[in-house]
Amino acid sequence: MARRKLFRLKLPSRTLLLGERTLVMGVLNITPDSFSDGGEFLDTERAIEQAYAIERAGADLLDIGGESTRPGSTGTPAQDERARVLPVLQGLRGVLKIPISLDTQKAEVAEAALEAGAEIINDISGLRSDPRMAAVAARYRVPLILMHMRGETRTMQAGPFARDVVKDVMQGLRNSVTIARKAGVAKSQIILDPGIGFGKSFAHSEHPQWRAYRAGARCRRNGPGRACRGLYLELQS
Repeated sequence: MARRKLFRLKLPSRTLLLGERTLVMGVLNITPDSFSDGGEFLDTERAIEQAYAIERAGADLLDIGGESTRPGSTGTPAQDERARVLPVLQGLRGVLKIPISLDTQKAEVAEAALEAGAEIINDISGLRSDPRMAAVAARYRVPLILMHMRGETRTMQAGPFARDVVKDVMQGLRNSVTIARKAGVAKSQIILDPGIGFGKSFAHSEHPQWRAYRAGARCRRNGPGRACRGLYLELQS
């Protein structure tokens, strides 16, 4: 097996080493309608308890989101998103030992979350929804996860899908990286996500190019987190 490259991701509280082993990111959806755990953790206290359970189960990071991104979802107003995630972040601050990523497509929500203790921004739109997100990441000097998604959550699975999924993903992520770099985000602070299942057919999501990512992202679904992600820093061309 080829030895993987090592990367150091700088967070406000620590430095994460990527490549030595696969890091598991637990996912906590504070929403009424997410596909995996929607409605289960909308209550702040239940969400905080679940965050601790995910940590105890062995997650290396925790990704918190206040907006459903399931196929067909129509979006959440920023004030509602903030009202869902900020009390949870404030309750976990200084107590949860693993770093927290905030899943949002809105710069104002991301900034409020960073002030409340989040250390990574996870933008599934790859900066297409709100290009100001890059400036927030640069100003706070936090890692920025950029995901590829064809279309938007409301329409992404309606098609038509790209003929060449690898070319489509590479082009979309290059555009996202260009925006981030122009805003001042360091190259070493950018994480790329091919967006398996987001605006892609089943065949696209099973493409051999994503095998390395899928191996890193595989997770048992019967654990407390019920969902997880692998962090994959580079897309091989």
